[in-house]
Amino acid sequence: MRRLLPAALLVLAGCGGAASVPPEAAVVEPEPTPAFVADEMPAAAKKAPEPRYATAHVLRRTTLRSAPGGRVVARVGRKTEFGSPRVLGVVGRRGAWLRVIASERENEQRAWIRAGAVRLGGTNVSIRVDRSAMRLVLRRGKKVLRRMTIAVGRPGNETPLGRFAVTDLLKTSAPDSPYGCCAVALSGHQTKLEPGWPGGDRLAIHGTPNEETVGTPASLGCMRAYEPDIRALLRRVPLGAPVFVRA
Repeated sequence: MRRLLPAALLVLAGCGGAASVPPEAAVVEPEPTPAFVADEMPAAAKKAPEPRYATAHVLRRTTLRSAPGGRVVARVGRKTEFGSPRVLGVVGRRGAWLRVIASERENEQRAWIRAGAVRLGGTNVSIRVDRSAMRLVLRRGKKVLRRMTIAVGRPGNETPLGRFAVTDLLKTSAPDSPYGCCAVALSGHQTKLEPGWPGGDRLAIHGTPNEETVGTPASLGCMRAYEPDIRALLRRVPLGAPVFVRA
């Protein structure tokens, strides 16, 4: 495991924990995912059997664009700001371009990346969040792997709805970390932070030292889980896996 600079976790400070961050954190190395072509891609290019959700492992420094060949919206490398391999969720293809979910874009905005800059992969694992029921379900295909109760954003700071992707799997080293033992960082952003909030706006599913808040609307947007549940997510969820949050 690689060690991260403390400042890196400020990106997740939008979760509603203290603005301070744990002294260090470690990246959890993901399992490799098999190469494949997504459901949305042309039938002639498909291979069988196919995982349901496509992923794109970035192989070199490249650009994200607003449309195929459009304006540059971000420049990205092989690693995320946390030091994880950069694996994007893929939601479509147009010729030599892939439509991807990236944290560099606003929620529900997508980016385009050249297919030649990535290695395609895929997964059948997904996370489904029911915000009103404060329930998270981990699935592989149609099979339920785990159900868990979570905390969600409090009134006025509701957890955003939509489709996101897993960007990082992180372990913290401080027992009193506001993120508990671990965090699953997501591509999404909290759009309803408190005025003057000093931290970042990235969403995550993470542990908490205050487990009595699990099962309540208590955070600034992130989802909090009991330690056994968040550790199970780290073991089973690959980078790039989709996260669906519904009302």
